[in-house]
Amino acid sequence: MSCLPPIRRRGAVALLLAALALSGCAGLVPASHELPAPVRAALQRAGLPEQSLGVVAFPLEAPRQGLRWRADAAMQTGSTMKLVTAIVALDKLGPNQRGRTELLATAVPQDGVLRGPLYLRGGADPELDWAALWGLLRELREQGLRELGGGIVVDRTRFQPARPELGQPAFDEQPEFPYNVIPDALHLNGSLLDLELQSDGERVQARLSPAWPGLSVDATGLTLNELACKDWEEGWQIPVVEAGQLRLRGSFPRQCRQRQALNVFDRQLLAGAALRALWQELGGTLQGEVSEGATPIEARALASHQGRPLGELLRGVMKRSDNALTRLTFLNLGAAHPRAASFASTQEAAADQVRQWLAEHGVAAPELVLENGSGLSRAERISPASLAAMLAAAWQGPYAPELLSSLPLAGVDGTLGRRLKGTPAEARARLKTGTLRNVVGLAGYVHDGRGRPWVMVALLNHDEAPAKGRPVLDALAAWLAQY
Repeated sequence: MSCLPPIRRRGAVALLLAALALSGCAGLVPASHELPAPVRAALQRAGLPEQSLGVVAFPLEAPRQGLRWRADAAMQTGSTMKLVTAIVALDKLGPNQRGRTELLATAVPQDGVLRGPLYLRGGADPELDWAALWGLLRELREQGLRELGGGIVVDRTRFQPARPELGQPAFDEQPEFPYNVIPDALHLNGSLLDLELQSDGERVQARLSPAWPGLSVDATGLTLNELACKDWEEGWQIPVVEAGQLRLRGSFPRQCRQRQALNVFDRQLLAGAALRALWQELGGTLQGEVSEGATPIEARALASHQGRPLGELLRGVMKRSDNALTRLTFLNLGAAHPRAASFASTQEAAADQVRQWLAEHGVAAPELVLENGSGLSRAERISPASLAAMLAAAWQGPYAPELLSSLPLAGVDGTLGRRLKGTPAEARARLKTGTLRNVVGLAGYVHDGRGRPWVMVALLNHDEAPAKGRPVLDALAAWLAQY
């Protein structure tokens, strides 16, 4: 029987620790500042220094006990930083928060004609794909609207800047792949368009899907190579876009077929092409331009679309480690800040929301550095101790079930689906993974051999971490699971 007191209200972690000590839990697990033997052995096999690792692990019923190794070091996290965003977003926004997209107008449609602009207002809807946009426009047609006489205004102003991707350097010089998308408040189809490549023994054919009018692809710059089809990216080079045409470069395997979502076209150009094509397919006519701007206060909604609640959305976001949707959630934190307008950017307001949450829960975290909340950053830092304190507080919070269900289950699903199989941690550990070119991490919760839940945070910063470091982290999770 656990001696964990039934604390379910907000409160400082320091008060929680004091209550636990008074409850008689201290001493259940010896406190240690030495790495467990299996972890040291894994480090030696990998040829990685012990100082590259930071660890905090303790049973939730005795948080003063357990393991601490370089606990207060400010470390890069990779995608384990997503835990920070998820924990604070669940608390500040609530698990029922939903993104919303609206079509609005100030003019009243008459005889099937809207003489003023139609406004497409983005509300950080994570599921506004092409089908959802078609559904919104179909609602207008079913209301009898057939002619848009004043053009369409795309409103991304929920976040500032409205076009955050403009002028930003590409992370790892790979701007075209989905993991690198910088979201805006509209986030239409994730700013992605599918490219299908197919080759025979002589040439490569390419097509865009959907094939929006005004957008095209030229594959004549692709040569054929002898790589296996699964290795097609090795011959890929960043394509060039000019006046709505995507020109492919590099090489592609013979007798191969691949489909890849790409972030290559300017998102306003992409939105305009989709809006025109879908409205025409629905039998409507559009006069004027598709421009960018803000929706007037007096505009009234004609149609709307909602994404799934945050508590449901996080399950996919965390298990597959979706950078763009985590960044969208982080920006939503900023937009919900009571003083959002006083910050230079929505991103800064989001960081302030996180720091407020830490203060409310008694977590100092002086080392914390936030950029986009997803871990797709060379700047972001947190210590194992601070992240562990957040996990301990979240376990006591009202939304612990939503957080737990979102985390990859060792050896079962998500980014841990192929890891820790056949170990004591299989199906007993819920951990967020993290990877950058010099980082691997695991953080979350592990049940030990007695069924007690532990907090575990392990971050490894080294140039060879992605190639050699995962067995080190897995050794710690397995050790805890059989403790």
